[in-house]
Amino acid sequence: MRWRNSVVGVLTDHPDEGGEGRSSWLSHNLKLLSIVSLLQDMASELLYPILPLFITTVLGAPVAVVSVTEGIADGLAAITKIFSGRLSDRYRRRPLVFVGYGLAAIGKILVALATVWPIVLIARMIDRFGKGVRGVPRDALIAEDVPKEFAGRAFGFHRTMDSLGASIGPLMGLGLFEVFHHHYRPVFVVAIVPAVLSALAVGFVRETKIASPTSGPVSTSRTDRIDRTNPERLPKAFWPPFVMLTTFAFINFSDALLILRAKHLGLSVSAVIAAYVLYNLTYTLASYPAGVLADKISKHVLIASGFLVFGVAYAGLGLVHDAIWVWPLLALYGFYTALTDGVTKAWIVTLVPTSIKGRALGLQAGWAGVGTVVAGIWAGVTWHGSGRVPLIVAGVIAMILGLGVLLTGAGIKLKPADNDVRVA
Repeated sequence: MRWRNSVVGVLTDHPDEGGEGRSSWLSHNLKLLSIVSLLQDMASELLYPILPLFITTVLGAPVAVVSVTEGIADGLAAITKIFSGRLSDRYRRRPLVFVGYGLAAIGKILVALATVWPIVLIARMIDRFGKGVRGVPRDALIAEDVPKEFAGRAFGFHRTMDSLGASIGPLMGLGLFEVFHHHYRPVFVVAIVPAVLSALAVGFVRETKIASPTSGPVSTSRTDRIDRTNPERLPKAFWPPFVMLTTFAFINFSDALLILRAKHLGLSVSAVIAAYVLYNLTYTLASYPAGVLADKISKHVLIASGFLVFGVAYAGLGLVHDAIWVWPLLALYGFYTALTDGVTKAWIVTLVPTSIKGRALGLQAGWAGVGTVVAGIWAGVTWHGSGRVPLIVAGVIAMILGLGVLLTGAGIKLKPADNDVRVA
């Protein structure tokens, strides 16, 4: 039996598809898909600080076009996730992941070639559609390849690599923008390179086929067993987290509005981007420790803590009048993302059998995306210049939800047995 040491010296003996001992939570797919996400986020965030400027100044679109473009793109991604989750349980996941990253690369190529703003709208829709296609099957591949007791640190590691790319990207974009003497298109061309590499790297992902839950033995010790007459039915333990997470999404509006608030408080454009990078760095550094902690204590405790941190950051940004507060509050906001992003996925995959992980992840991510779009609408309508009202309202509701998750999540202790059969 072959054993491999993980970077933290953790050893496990869970069987893998080849019958050998799986020795580490840091699996081949986790490492490879983390690098893929780093490359793709580097490409996406390389464009993030300058794309709105390109649309409005070079292509001559009104500012409203930027908001509409992002809203349509995010809504499309959210709806796609619901369907991609079901597809990833029925078909091979790797082709879906490849198509998703491939579409993102195509979207960036179109941005580089755009001469009118509608082409950018089409490119963003293709990019976000790709995000909706790839996200759930990618997360399901990670969950499939890692023992459930290490799901927290696995997703924490993945989010660390993803957010590292999100930190490198804006810095590269600003640097290249200066190197190319404030010409946009050369920067867009550079962004295509990591996007294409991320799609090509998916070809090295290994995939196993998950047998139908009715084809393998089912543990009779489970409190919430799979319904053999309806193997796609999600277990009861899934629904309370789903409801709580979806409810929260309806107050979690776009980070672009936080940037607007920072600008309104008096930060320069360069300082706003630097504060955004600080948020990403905080998120990067805290994601893996949060994942490790999630494997040691109840995951709902971390998510509840994240909601409370979110509440303090949002309400704080709404209440302060001095720009100096933007720095600590956005850094604090980075801890919210670290405490919830990867941990949410880890919580979901520990509550459902492997054969329907894609459906569960897609349902949660899809409705969370819909909630975020709705949150952006009501926050935009009530923004009124300063944005104090929606920030304070969202912050207070988040703190109430955090306390609710802390109190009700303690009753969700079901950990389904591994009753899925892996076949080569």
